[in-house]
Formats: sequence, C-alpha cells, structure tokens
Amino acid sequence: MSESPSSQIEAKALVQEAVNLKASGKYNCAQAVACAFAPVIGADKEQIYNAANAFGHGMGCLEATCGALVGAGLIIGTATKDRVKSMKGVSVILKRFEERNGSTICKKLKGINVDPETGAMTAGKPLRACNLCVADSAEFLADFLSVNPIGQSDIP
Repeated sequence: MSESPSSQIEAKALVQEAVNLKASGKYNCAQAVACAFAPVIGADKEQIYNAANAFGHGMGCLEATCGALVGAGLIIGTATKDRVKSMKGVSVILKRFEERNGSTICKKLKGINVDPETGAMTAGKPLRACNLCVADSAEFLADFLSVNPIGQSDIP
C-alpha cells in the first residue's frame, strides 16, 4: 500500500515532533514517542506522559529495551485496546528497529559495555544515538498506523 503525500508529510511531522520532545530534555525516549502520537489516537497527552515516566534509560534505568520502543508499544496498546493485536504490532516495530540498528537494547545502542565479573560499565562505540532511536521508533510507528488504522480489526 502506497502512502498518500499528505500522510507522508504527517508521518515526517510526527517523527520530528518526537525528536523535538526528546531534544527538549523534558521527555525520556518513551515519553517523546508516545506523546508525539497521543493526539493521533485521541489519548490524553498528560496521561500518556505520566504512563511513560518509568521507561527512560531502557526501562527503569536498567538499560534494557529501548524506551522509544516502549513508547511505541504504549501507543499501539492504547490504540488497539487488544493484547494480542498490541503484541503483534510491537513485534513488527521491534523487528524493523533491530534490522536497522542491530539491537533493541538500550545499553547496546548506547555502546555501554558491562564487565560480567565486576559489573563495571565502560563506554564503547554506540550503535545509535537516542534521538535517532526516537526517530526510528516514531517512523516505524507512523508506518504501522498508516497500514493498520486505529480501530481496524485485522492487524497482522
């Protein structure tokens, strides 16, 4: 399915909004993606912002799953209101994200190495900067929502 020029412009604007929110320093990665898309799904931006509070720095500062992906998941779950459809939708985005970036794990994306014996962390070469992870997640979420409109019953 080919996107119309207006939906391509809207998608670019949503991606840019997510990046701008992250760059403001007032939003973690999950909040940036989720809040940029909150109006698209008719969700309250403040509630979405608060729901995503705990998902910065790779879910609760554990540097696990990238928060930008969690933000996309919050939007899909809120939009579909269905556990199975939400999990399938997030799976699509996770796979695309990993194909592009080599990982979905925050510390790997940031290039943080952890010594298994001591737990000491050292900086290595990042795979992807946070703002770019936000942009990628927002892009894939916009793509997903354009192919699977809110309220559609058959999300692959």
